[in-house]
Amino acid sequence: MKYWRETIAVTQRILIELLRRKRSLIFWSIFPISVLILNGMILAERAKLSMARAFENAAPSTLVGAALFFSCLGGSVATVVAEREQQTLKRLFISPLSGISYFLGIFLAHSCIGFGQTLLVYTIAGFWGATFQGSIFLGLIIIIMSIVAYVGLGFILGTQLARRTEDVNALVAAFGVPLLILGGVFLPSSLFPKRLLDIANFNPIYHMNEALSGVSAQSYTVSDIAYHFQFLTVFSVLMVIGGWLSYRRMLMVEKRL
Repeated sequence: MKYWRETIAVTQRILIELLRRKRSLIFWSIFPISVLILNGMILAERAKLSMARAFENAAPSTLVGAALFFSCLGGSVATVVAEREQQTLKRLFISPLSGISYFLGIFLAHSCIGFGQTLLVYTIAGFWGATFQGSIFLGLIIIIMSIVAYVGLGFILGTQLARRTEDVNALVAAFGVPLLILGGVFLPSSLFPKRLLDIANFNPIYHMNEALSGVSAQSYTVSDIAYHFQFLTVFSVLMVIGGWLSYRRMLMVEKRL
């Protein structure tokens, strides 16, 4: 119960701070909505699909690429860097708050944002008649694993590579934009040449996109997306472990400073 109360307290503090600033939440809403509408309109025109079908295909890639990527990965990197700059970690050492509660609190806060964006993206898609074709439960599992992977990776990047707030945008752009393109977020993976598809198999965003698109738009089952699902499961577990180890290493470094 102690860890649970502390985790909820950290989560509330981060969410309240974001609500007070508002700008990040507004941008995290505008960006996926605009990408969803653009992708949906382009698919409807170029692929000669109905608006409902076009938005059913556009929603999954928009969610994992435009929404969760920037809020859960970019947001967690920014949170870790800001907490270091504001000396929050220093205060953690002299408070009864445990390190694991702090880690889980940041994780849970960005998970809440990710689920909010999921509702936003599929609500907007629903206005054009799009529906979630496959298993909602399986879709939620894929979304949860995507959030877990992004937040864990955000901890690794935020603790190991980013030192100042100015580093966040450069870091996310350098790592993120090529991975998003290679993941089929802005261009369908069906257009990729074989060499790029071979490279994309090492890209977790590609597997997130293919798994969620298959379930959401094609009614695929676990057996249909087994390869993508297995890759995403292993990757999300590794990112949690890597994020926790990176966080522990950061705490040890901060204690020496």
